[in-house]
Amino acid sequence: MSSGMPPAAIAVVRVSGPQAGAALQMLAGRLPAARRATLAEIKSMDGEPLDRALILWFPGPATATGEDLAELHLHGGRAVVAAVEAALAALPGFRRAEAGEFTRRAFLSGRIDLAEAEGLADLLAAETESQRVQALGMASGHVSRAVAGWQERLLTLMAGAEAELNFADEDDVQAGEIVTLKLVAGMTDLGQELAGWLARPAAEVISEGLSVVIAGPPNAGKSTLINALVRRELAIVSPVAGTTRDVIETPLALDGIAMRFSDTAGLRSESADNIEMIGIDRAKAAVEGADILLWLGAPNDVPNHPRTILIAAQADRWRGDAAAEAEAARYDLILSAATGEGMEALHRMIVEMARTLLPREGEAALRQRQRAALGKARDWLRIAAGSREASDLILLAERLRLASGALDRITGRAGVEVMLDTLFGRFCIGK
Repeated sequence: MSSGMPPAAIAVVRVSGPQAGAALQMLAGRLPAARRATLAEIKSMDGEPLDRALILWFPGPATATGEDLAELHLHGGRAVVAAVEAALAALPGFRRAEAGEFTRRAFLSGRIDLAEAEGLADLLAAETESQRVQALGMASGHVSRAVAGWQERLLTLMAGAEAELNFADEDDVQAGEIVTLKLVAGMTDLGQELAGWLARPAAEVISEGLSVVIAGPPNAGKSTLINALVRRELAIVSPVAGTTRDVIETPLALDGIAMRFSDTAGLRSESADNIEMIGIDRAKAAVEGADILLWLGAPNDVPNHPRTILIAAQADRWRGDAAAEAEAARYDLILSAATGEGMEALHRMIVEMARTLLPREGEAALRQRQRAALGKARDWLRIAAGSREASDLILLAERLRLASGALDRITGRAGVEVMLDTLFGRFCIGK
């Protein structure tokens, strides 16, 4: 089944493989016109009516899986779906699909490449607008087209190297020194372009969410702030110092950007409580790993972090006292989580800072596996000027071959059977 779990208005059951047409003939009594929805009575092998449904026939190879494909658009009751699935399973040579098997067959038949399959998996799991946009670009072949362009440039360079190695005595082949200079220049240019892609934010930042950590000394209002952000009583609020002992994390989307907000133990140098000290150590680790830090302590005590918002929390403490208001001017904003003062401004500041960590519009972000392969390709294209390798045509040709092989791993043209099992296992049945 390729639609949501029943009960539902409609349930879509897909069949893929060389006997897909035979399945329609046995259940519906006929094979409809290709790519045209047709109303039919679905019957079991014994002739028992199961449902009146729309049937569709898609002859391969121009199908989603590259094989003959049939779809049955049934009434979405559990009993209807179970009866039709049982009738299909009873046909000789038929079996239930495994998780992700339809998409895997599409990959194996060349309908999509590995990068597009990964994008489709991310699209199915997308929960925020930024995740949807990023996954759709990947599934639509943004990365795959870039890789195809890089491979074309590599093939041109490899052809030049092979021509010199095998046909150097021909009159229309350029001299060896000129060829090596052109190869090194071409490899350098391509390597720099790959480095530019590697400098972009990783896709995991979008899919897993940016880490936003709230930190500061005890009783600074950290727990009150995270409760106000998530609009529920996530953390215990108390005037007793050291109430928060561990890192409390919760997912939250702001303006379509996935984030993970963390409340931490109050930071202080000494405590008689060993458990609190463990919490303080974890708080320090969270601060170091944060993408964005919300600091509720004194500006002089703020940790060294590249993206920090200084917050003068508990706004009532800063009002009516000239010295206190002068001190508050050193912060980015004055805020009261209890009354809501400054919360909208904080929201805007977090989103604006988060956008600097995300790919720009139209840019594709790479997943860890893709970044590793691209990094290998970039490394093989790096040639030190004046080095022995820069003048050795055989070594240059080998580097080009290895770089091409690394790029192949992004789109799945290399041997990646174990990785394929892991990837397609993320899909649901019927996809």
